[in-house]
Amino acid sequence: MSLPSQRPILAVSRRTRATPFTPRVEASGVQGYTVYNHMLLPTAFRSMEEDYRHLKSHVQVWDVGCERQVEVKGPDAAKLVQMMTPRNLSKAQVGQCLYAPLVDEAGMLINDPVILKLAEDRFWLSIADSDVLLWAKGLALGYGLDVRVSEPDVWPLAIQGPKAEDVAARIFGEDVRSIGFFRFRTLSFQGHPLIVARSGWSKQGGFEIYLDRAELGLTLWDACMAAGADLEIGPGCPNLIERIEGGLLSYGNDMTIANNPLECGLDKYCQIDAAPTCIGAEALRRIAADGVARKIMGLRIADGVLPSCVEPWPVLVAGKRVGAVSSAVYSPDFGANLAFAMLDRGHWAPGGAVEVETPAGLRRAVISTLPFTK
Repeated sequence: MSLPSQRPILAVSRRTRATPFTPRVEASGVQGYTVYNHMLLPTAFRSMEEDYRHLKSHVQVWDVGCERQVEVKGPDAAKLVQMMTPRNLSKAQVGQCLYAPLVDEAGMLINDPVILKLAEDRFWLSIADSDVLLWAKGLALGYGLDVRVSEPDVWPLAIQGPKAEDVAARIFGEDVRSIGFFRFRTLSFQGHPLIVARSGWSKQGGFEIYLDRAELGLTLWDACMAAGADLEIGPGCPNLIERIEGGLLSYGNDMTIANNPLECGLDKYCQIDAAPTCIGAEALRRIAADGVARKIMGLRIADGVLPSCVEPWPVLVAGKRVGAVSSAVYSPDFGANLAFAMLDRGHWAPGGAVEVETPAGLRRAVISTLPFTK
């Protein structure tokens, strides 16, 4: 019996939840989905390289409704959120977005959300792909905290690319231009207040709009497309080439609960002494004192275009495994295969030579800092 040559498809059901924008995404010709936080996340509209070129030159609308919000609200909200992260939140201001690794009692990564401080007693954790809601509920119950933890009906829509500010200003008015990086404001859309943040999972700049009324989803998508009609706006999604070039790590791909934030280059977000109530603070102190045993670095891999990395690729020195590639892609602008690799201590010096076992055979590679520079 012969096996089918076609790749498996994703069977969509109610467990792979759609978003208020899904009808427009599909009408725009989405080529594929992945599952992220039990929801649909578009992966391509044209080819990966065409989407990449368009993102870096123009402006795109992204359905990132899969970035679920974990809301923490109540008198002990700030206490609970600080317990979850080694980043010091004591000086966080209302209207601020904060990238913050979340760790367990062993100092291992649970998630790496952007935290929005909505009020002194109310936070949204805009999470990556793992189940933070149940963990936060467990901590609240176990520590007897006066707080409510929930997943509100909120679906972010991103406007990304060098022309994103012009599009956002045409929708929300010129006030949007005054929003600082990783800050947010509440602005009106058709008489309804929406949180608009200068943020997004690309290095091209842009905004994320936190839609909390599903019935406005298609109207908001259409308004973005109309506002950017003369700016070559198009549908888009997080792009593998652009994110690797920019050094954007993906939870679940490049780091998991098997990693700690110090080995993932997140040291600057771990103010351990200033965040002693974090449940992983003591474990992180021990890890820092001992020094990490491995570290995420970049690789430039030689000799021809390689496929994307699905399973880890071993990294070798003198035939001995010293790490593994977690994500890889060919970058047209760099003219090289770029990759993220977790490398053992003693093998992460920039400029060092290694070899990588790829699906196309053994390839030479050079270690690089992140993000990549030309």
